[in-house]
Amino acid sequence: MKTADKWFSLFIRLRDSKDGVIRCCSCGKTVLWRESDCGHFINRGNLPLRFCEENCHAQCRYCNRFDEGNAAGYYRFMQTKYGEEAISKIMAAKHQTIKLSKFELGIIATTYKAKAQELAKQKGLKL
Repeated sequence: MKTADKWFSLFIRLRDSKDGVIRCCSCGKTVLWRESDCGHFINRGNLPLRFCEENCHAQCRYCNRFDEGNAAGYYRFMQTKYGEEAISKIMAAKHQTIKLSKFELGIIATTYKAKAQELAKQKGLKL
């Protein structure tokens, strides 16, 4: 799980960066991609959404770690980016029950490692 989380987080933060900088999805603050977190709209404790790309976006560390994800700001971001229908689907998915095997977690880690490395290369950033 730790390795899958690491590579997924790197991928999300790289995906959301422009010129090595991200804009926090919750408050709009700009920070370097390495100094940001992978914020989850629905808490990552909900396993069905832990590795869902639409549920995760680059977020400043303050919002993610100290402001409980700045839920109000994150919700506004999700409304603008995806709309209410997509938010409803994400909210419904949190009620699903899944288990991920070590094999499945390995596939997630390998997939997002490759995606993160490719994005870093495309954007001229070092991992």
